[in-house]
Amino acid sequence: MDNIKSDVTLDAKGLACPMPIVKTKKAMTQLEGGQVLEVQATDRGSKADIKAWAESTGHQYLGTIEEGEVLKHYLRKTSDQEAAEKKHPHVINNDDLQAKLSSNGNIVVLDVREEAEYAFNHIPNSISIPLGELDSRLNELNKEDEIFVICRTGSRSDFASQKLTANGFTKVVNVMPGMSEWSGDTVSLNL
Repeated sequence: MDNIKSDVTLDAKGLACPMPIVKTKKAMTQLEGGQVLEVQATDRGSKADIKAWAESTGHQYLGTIEEGEVLKHYLRKTSDQEAAEKKHPHVINNDDLQAKLSSNGNIVVLDVREEAEYAFNHIPNSISIPLGELDSRLNELNKEDEIFVICRTGSRSDFASQKLTANGFTKVVNVMPGMSEWSGDTVSLNL
């Protein structure tokens, strides 16, 4: 396939979440409206992350091309002066979620990290649906349940919370800062 023309290329190879998004945000601020950014990444989760980030900011996600181990993501900056990044309005911190889990067994914890992240360490009884699979697996969740969405840092879970709300889920809460600082009970893969 011929190379797709981009105005700027960003090298995010070798970086893990949330760094490809952090670098993408910074690079987008340097672009003029209508310009195209190519983000080169090796983190498999970056496809869902970058697509969700683009949707939440109003930038246009054009697509991803895989070349061996490298994912080339293409984004077009909106023509408007500034795209305001949306954030899910309902947030809970780790300690408050831990207290809720201790006192109420009737809540749903949705872990939107990649399968490998979940396998190595997750909250007991949490449901694993990686962010990139959420659209196709919404039917696995009950719109009436109180759903606490968690990831590693709160970024993917924010995107997932917005997506759930847009699809009619009314009791959705983003967990911040997420598993990177979780001190409660976990189920771990023992090696």
